[in-house]
Amino acid sequence: MEFEPKWIAWETTRRCNLSCVHCRSASELTVADHPDFSLDEAKAIIDDIAGYASPVLVLSGGEPLLRPDIFDIAQYGTDKGFRMCLATNGTLVSDATCRAIKETGIRMVSLSLDGAKAATHDNFRNQPGAFAGTMAAIRQFNEQQIPFLVNSSFTLRNREEIPEIYRLVKSLGATAWYMFLIVPTGRGEDIMNELIPERLYDEILEWHYQVEKEENELLMRPTCAPHYYRIVRQRAKEEGEKFTRRNLKFSTGGSKGCLAGQLICLIDVDGEVLPCSYFPKSAGNLKRTPFKEIWEDSALFRQLRDFTSYKGSCGQCEYVGVCGGCRARAYAMSGDYLAQEPFCSYQPRPRGERRQTTPGLADGPDATSENV
Repeated sequence: MEFEPKWIAWETTRRCNLSCVHCRSASELTVADHPDFSLDEAKAIIDDIAGYASPVLVLSGGEPLLRPDIFDIAQYGTDKGFRMCLATNGTLVSDATCRAIKETGIRMVSLSLDGAKAATHDNFRNQPGAFAGTMAAIRQFNEQQIPFLVNSSFTLRNREEIPEIYRLVKSLGATAWYMFLIVPTGRGEDIMNELIPERLYDEILEWHYQVEKEENELLMRPTCAPHYYRIVRQRAKEEGEKFTRRNLKFSTGGSKGCLAGQLICLIDVDGEVLPCSYFPKSAGNLKRTPFKEIWEDSALFRQLRDFTSYKGSCGQCEYVGVCGGCRARAYAMSGDYLAQEPFCSYQPRPRGERRQTTPGLADGPDATSENV
């Protein structure tokens, strides 16, 4: 199957003990309009997916540790053969949490770190002590030999700390570091003036390329920055060498940029299936339609997989098969998810000047979810 679901994020709750400035779901401690689903409903969703595919299933939120039954869900998923992961902000991790992670077979935990020092991270998370809580969780994970990766989200308020955060994450023993260039959805709409501007995008991604070339321990992947894969191919060609990742212990992505509705999706707390965590448009609801039918037949997913339907520069670009532009960012900033990537400065070459066709999705993932 060319478009097989490899990785599913699952919003198990919209409640959260933090109030981060960029939160895609505008989570709060109490969310009356989007209540948690029951354990029986969770099991039904797992059964539905298990009858069709076996992706990585990430228990996310909100803050999933606010659910008293989160490890019951994890255990049920493990028993069904899923590779279960947990996405937490880290502030609620305890010894009991670590025991439950190991007992229920969770394969990877992701944490968020948005600053190299407490002042920056706590400002981003709107909570004094958030940095200390995350660092305490990391110490516990290292002591308990629980593998973890770190997600870092960037805007203008913390972009100067990117190299410092990279060095910190590496020193902490993380398996992977994912650098998020945020999409303005949810609470992120309130900080539109802080988005990384187009003039800085390639500069940041060029830095990432140079660092990743020399990195042999930490898996690195820019997220919500699909034009990185255009830069990788351009630079590798200029330098006359093939660019390969050396650390393949864990990956949610591959050698392609935007994966929304192609290899990944999000199931929100209401049962809506969205192309990705930052794309607030539903392809269908699991309460009414089986997952397989949504994944294979929804008009939204079919459009996202048809690169010939893309507009503007993306529709003309020779790198569309490996980049695709961020469909969520196009939707957030123009209202049209087929529009060109808003923050890409590349001008496609005229078709007559292209020597070869850039490989598309068949180029394959560098390290798929099978490695989790």
